[in-house]
Amino acid sequence: MATQHNTKFLLHKKDVVLVMPAEPTPSAVLSLSTIDNDYNIELLCQTLYVYQANISSYKSKNHDEIGKAQLQQEPALIVKEALSKALVHFYPLAGKLKRQADGRLQITCNGDGVPFLEATADCHLSSLNYFDGIDVETGKKFVFDWSTDSEYGYHPLVLQVTKFSCGGFTIGMGLSHSVCDGFGAALFFRTMSELAGGKTAPTVKPVWERERLVGKPSDQEQVPTFDKVSFAISPFIPTDKISHACFNLDSESIRKLKLDLVQECDHEIPKESFTTLEVLGAYVWRSRYRALNHNPDGKTMFCLAIGMRNFINPPLPAGYYGNAFVSGNVELLGRDLDHGPLSKVAKLIKESKRIASSNEYVCRTLNMLEKLNRQKMKIETYGASLVLTDWRQLGLLEEEDFGWKESVNMVPLPWNMFGYVDLCIFMPPCRINASMKGGVRILVALPEAAMNRFEEEMAALKIISDQH
Repeated sequence: MATQHNTKFLLHKKDVVLVMPAEPTPSAVLSLSTIDNDYNIELLCQTLYVYQANISSYKSKNHDEIGKAQLQQEPALIVKEALSKALVHFYPLAGKLKRQADGRLQITCNGDGVPFLEATADCHLSSLNYFDGIDVETGKKFVFDWSTDSEYGYHPLVLQVTKFSCGGFTIGMGLSHSVCDGFGAALFFRTMSELAGGKTAPTVKPVWERERLVGKPSDQEQVPTFDKVSFAISPFIPTDKISHACFNLDSESIRKLKLDLVQECDHEIPKESFTTLEVLGAYVWRSRYRALNHNPDGKTMFCLAIGMRNFINPPLPAGYYGNAFVSGNVELLGRDLDHGPLSKVAKLIKESKRIASSNEYVCRTLNMLEKLNRQKMKIETYGASLVLTDWRQLGLLEEEDFGWKESVNMVPLPWNMFGYVDLCIFMPPCRINASMKGGVRILVALPEAAMNRFEEEMAALKIISDQH
């Protein structure tokens, strides 16, 4: 659960500066893909990356060397320089993004630069528990948005680096989801880290190629209709009182849940097996349905973001950093989700992944989404859908150290995507918490009136584990 931290601290922020690419970059106006143009994902996604102090670099140094090391160890300077170098390769991120009169997004690559804010906090990271379970209002102090009034649009990327009195620091990155998905954001972040570490070029060269993912709908292409009456209704929605929470599930609880679901399928041949994503996705979907007190005769949907870089023919290049995912969907009546075997729900999620993992499915999705974009439609399911995205395989905690060697946490701050309450994120555990090795953090947002019941459902999962 998110916890309210009582630590008092002063945060000193310098003026925002624009960080330019370190070398001249191409001037161009670039179009984006069909997925990039989706109205549902046009928002700035704020994520906080947490780094412990690098104590080892001060060992075995005399006083003169320590002074020099301290200068070299200023995180804002290191990140700023790495950002400038990275923008040579990711030069569209130094431009401006704007939706044109025809509804299409464009990036004007003009080398304007990336808004960069340097800050200091007079407390230790440990006093904030390295932002593990941090409350949203505290987390928001370490990221920022930079509104601009320009004929070319707005900045697709902003960064804030905050140094703490312990020597640790955070990087608050705001990145337009219209330009990068999670994989693309990780590729950019990895490039910054590599260049900060002394490499002269990124290991994976970024490529644009957004034309690869542009749908070509025919007149016969069917646009999905969303009948509000058929969707499950919650007495708690709509509301402006939203509660955000992060739940830790350890590896043993996950193992026992998998075992329970496999045992439900004991009579089946061949034997069934489930992934962590499938069993937790099913459990969280059902828990959310119960917490929202949806009506049993309404439809509820599970929508899983599935990366498709290798599903299309030919596959996308390794350096493609645009949005490259489709949605694997499951639809159930509320009563079937609530009272049916959870193993059946997990099997439906497994099947949705299989169906979505084909070139034909990707092409159909692109064509349908292109038609929706042309009609300037946003999908609304009125709280009846769970949209799940899995960040556990992005590798950010394992690789991106900026020379500090101790990247310990990654915290996405709430995004107003699908009205907050539909989105759920699976994340790797904070590395400070050794008991969570192999576990999963689950980030959810729900109406305040529904959160207590959701907490009970998640606590029940731990009880099930303890009973085995």
